[in-house]
Amino acid sequence: MSLLTVGTLAFDSIQTPFGKRERVLGGSCTYVSYAASYFTDEIKLVSIVGGDFPSDEMENLRRLGVDLEGLEIKQNGKTFFWEGRYHQNMISRDTLVTDLNVLDDFNPVLPESFKKASFVMLGNLTPSLQEQVLDQLDNPEVFIALDTMNFWMDMAMDKLLEVIRRVDVLVINDEEARQLSGEFALSKAALKILNMGPKYLVIKKGEHGSLLFYNEKIFFAPGLPLSEVVDPTGAGDTFAGGFMGYLSKTGDTGFENMKRAIIYGSAMASFCVEEFSLDGIKNLSKDEIENRVRNFSELVDFSL
Repeated sequence: MSLLTVGTLAFDSIQTPFGKRERVLGGSCTYVSYAASYFTDEIKLVSIVGGDFPSDEMENLRRLGVDLEGLEIKQNGKTFFWEGRYHQNMISRDTLVTDLNVLDDFNPVLPESFKKASFVMLGNLTPSLQEQVLDQLDNPEVFIALDTMNFWMDMAMDKLLEVIRRVDVLVINDEEARQLSGEFALSKAALKILNMGPKYLVIKKGEHGSLLFYNEKIFFAPGLPLSEVVDPTGAGDTFAGGFMGYLSKTGDTGFENMKRAIIYGSAMASFCVEEFSLDGIKNLSKDEIENRVRNFSELVDFSL
């Protein structure tokens, strides 16, 4: 089944305690597409880039099975750029530069063939742009996942709540869940958020794993202890790509399969943080992914 990803293609300059990389490929659509490509070869991408975006990177995406009909190219503009520096704990970071460039004029228009996508991953954009995408979808059975952040809760809460009411799963971190709900305990926060409209809620807790909430059911996916975390950039989008890619592959959005999708998403994110940029999720084998999934399973496998 087809997966539509809407968000950013970008250049990132990243500093971590393990080194520095200048103007490497980044953006939510990029990470989602690379991660999802291990599960589905029917990915449709909607984003915007400038004339500085390398043609060979577009070809790399096409080779993954990504349909770029929805990619707008502004030849006289520059691609979105972000520069950040991570602290020693690899959790806190400082944003040094954010240049929206062509993203400031992003007007997502879905090609006709994209409107009937079976699965949609709405990246972290303004709620008004997310709503614009939702208004163009033309599949009553579509399954929609949404990413957002604290900034939109501060700046556009009313519009964000309208969008949240229209999606199937909300994917946010624990800090964002607390702000959105006004509750500190995540179980109470989840109950409030589910009452806002989504069927499922995924709360990411970084190295401490993630939680899946559905009605009164809760599933916990552990964080995999890694010997080295080199670059956390894109880990959340990689998780989303693995998660939605697996759902797209199986076509099953029941709670039990959602749990499996959480583990596959977590496995892909664990590869991502081991290298800079996309290097950790390029050229993985099926065996490597399945072995990593088994590593997650063994963390919580026990008998009574």
